[in-house]
Amino acid sequence: MPRFYIETDLAVNTTVELTETVFHHWVKVLRAKLGETATLFNGQGGEYYVTLSEINKKSAQVFVDAFNADNRTPSKSTLLGQVMSKGDRMDYAIQKAVELGVVKIQLLTSERCEMRLKYDRDQKKIEHWQGIAIAACEQCGMNRVPEILAPISLEAWLQSDLPGSRLVLAPNKNQQNVLQNTGSSLAVLIGPEGGLSETEINMANETGFMSWCIGDRILRTETAPVVALTLINFT
Repeated sequence: MPRFYIETDLAVNTTVELTETVFHHWVKVLRAKLGETATLFNGQGGEYYVTLSEINKKSAQVFVDAFNADNRTPSKSTLLGQVMSKGDRMDYAIQKAVELGVVKIQLLTSERCEMRLKYDRDQKKIEHWQGIAIAACEQCGMNRVPEILAPISLEAWLQSDLPGSRLVLAPNKNQQNVLQNTGSSLAVLIGPEGGLSETEINMANETGFMSWCIGDRILRTETAPVVALTLINFT
């Protein structure tokens, strides 16, 4: 059954007009016919099963048949602090983090950050990444769309209101299993392609972040959140 995100209120036993985006994808591209069914979600929780009830030249309507309250979110609520990278690497990191159940992504700049957004381009890029998050939710079944937060400096983020459990991917001489000490809500910091500087790691440690080494190999910045979130999901 096709699955789409729609920015509108939904309620069982009502008729709803499809947004332009959903109409184009489902009716124009997938060539849906009257009577076909789909799943819609609006990010407010749960999902709705609908039947295509009317098709016009430039619009269509659906009847909302039923509601499913399942949000498919992991038991641990994870805020990802991701230092930005260029090109497809950032797209990949956001897509996979969403598929693995992250609840929010804070974009960060750091000493070795490759990317510096200009003010007039910020919003377009953020909207692009938010669109990737929506598409990932459509694919994986998540019904609450993680918010992609506008970039701030690493230092500013470390001083903000963060969950009590905090992890930074960095060398850990003791190699203890830091996941055993985390609560149900946590923040995870992923550095840039060139890694966080020693000063930045120390700064994170001083603000309550425990260094977390997840293997002997050096992971790329887009691979690190995939491995980290997978491990978090299975603790």
